[in-house]
Amino acid sequence: MPLRRPAKHWLVLIATAVGVATVSPPAQARTIYRCVRDGTVSLSTAPEPGSRCEARQVDDNAVESPNLWGDFGVFSGTLYEREQDGTLVYGTRALPGSRVYLKFTVTTPPGEPAHAGLGRVGRPRLEPHASEFRAAAKAAGIEDAWLRAVAHAESGFDARALSAKGAMGVMQLMPDVAAQYGVADPFSARQSIRAGARHLRALLTRYKGDHTLAAAAYNAGIGAVTRHGGVPPYRETSEYIAKVRALHARYREAMGIKPERPAP
Repeated sequence: MPLRRPAKHWLVLIATAVGVATVSPPAQARTIYRCVRDGTVSLSTAPEPGSRCEARQVDDNAVESPNLWGDFGVFSGTLYEREQDGTLVYGTRALPGSRVYLKFTVTTPPGEPAHAGLGRVGRPRLEPHASEFRAAAKAAGIEDAWLRAVAHAESGFDARALSAKGAMGVMQLMPDVAAQYGVADPFSARQSIRAGARHLRALLTRYKGDHTLAAAAYNAGIGAVTRHGGVPPYRETSEYIAKVRALHARYREAMGIKPERPAP
């Protein structure tokens, strides 16, 4: 039986993801898999054996191709073709049986620029509410380092924090969000952290794993992200996202998590 070749749109999609210019396909949403193994990242048109892969939906007709890599600067790589389950699959990791399909160079966005106040966030703090963060992150299925970064950006881990807009506690929950997750005491560190973790998990699910949109919605609300079709054009929100991203990197390092890098 001959191998099933992917339709042209698959080649267009993976080529777009790695920064290769090509013709425009019909407007549809496709799936690209972002796969991580031993701290290296690859993109593929099918889940990679032996890697932890997340499906990402990509609109063929998007104005700007999404960055599925991470903040890797400019790097060069190879797109490979391989046979998997009777189908030709395309990916950027050299797996057994892979054949070179094309070479590429891609520019990934740099980290958000520093903003006023970023230098004052200080060193990562692993001691405050440590057991609560570990338990909440595990229960919600999110990264502990990211949960801590959001809490650090929100309140500096102050369980009694109260903002001028009415956000409360360690995770600075607004009253409607606290009620949504059954929080009886928003100034209880345990309740706040657990509810914040569940809310972040829900946002990641809504935005298909996009941490930037999840952070934007946590800061400005789902409605604002919906109205603007992405990150709202608010200075407060852009600075918040930059702060969380910087803190996330610091907490990952402090917790001994090696930074991701492109797969060879």
